[in-house]
Amino acid sequence: MRNNYIKLKGLLRLLRFELPFSAGVCVVMGQILAFGKFASISEIAFGFFSVFLISASILVLNDYFDVETDKLNAPHRPIPSNAVTPSEALLLSLILMLCGIILSYLISFIALLFSVILLIVGFLYNRTYKKSGLPGNLMVSFSVGMTFIYGGVSVGLPFNNVVWLFGLIAALIDLGEEIAADAMDMQGDLLINSNSLAIKYGKQVAIQKSSYIFFFVILLTSVPFILRWLPAIYLVPVAIMDTSIAYSSLRLLESSDNKDSGNMDLGRKYIRWIYLGATLGLLVFISMRLLEALK
Repeated sequence: MRNNYIKLKGLLRLLRFELPFSAGVCVVMGQILAFGKFASISEIAFGFFSVFLISASILVLNDYFDVETDKLNAPHRPIPSNAVTPSEALLLSLILMLCGIILSYLISFIALLFSVILLIVGFLYNRTYKKSGLPGNLMVSFSVGMTFIYGGVSVGLPFNNVVWLFGLIAALIDLGEEIAADAMDMQGDLLINSNSLAIKYGKQVAIQKSSYIFFFVILLTSVPFILRWLPAIYLVPVAIMDTSIAYSSLRLLESSDNKDSGNMDLGRKYIRWIYLGATLGLLVFISMRLLEALK
């Protein structure tokens, strides 16, 4: 019984719930930005869960391909800790992928096409381009940005200025995170001959570049208000996101010249805060929209 519990817990940890959840939230946000209001319950559910499942599938596949690196960088992860076998992780990834594809097909053919593109990019990244450095980082950030566009697609409105802007913002946030995360994982990445910016130019340079991206994101978040695409009240959720990004970026910069493992773990925590802060901002935005709809 205990072994089954450990295995189930390990399988759930492979999903890294907050990341596919964030992807699903981005889809709902894309729907709201494109549609101007909440879509139908079925459109919200299908949009959210199709991308949630596809994102989770890609993340599980990442652990499957990344076992050797994780043995050094993250030995507590389910596969290197022997809580889950590689074959079990692969099976879980395939099940999640199939469920996500079915849901996207129920939305529309274009949504299905987007899902297939996301899965192909995710597979190629995990299988081949993870070691490539910046090209691999760009592949991941492209996939993240596409979640907003997918939101527009799921309600039949893929072409919207605000949707594309927020898609760009999401992509840049993820690009900064990918570069910073590579700086935290230099020791393991050296073993697999990774071509990350941190290995090519050093940890401090990589953190600085990621911070430049994060601060550029903060500037970009002012665009929809300057152009009056959004009312000023939505400065509240944007401020939550920007504060999280600014604080975490500054702390990453402070720790960039320190090489001990404790600071590496701290750096990963700040990277996680950026994701969580951005997700919280999106949730507040959606909640405000919901309150407006209930009036």
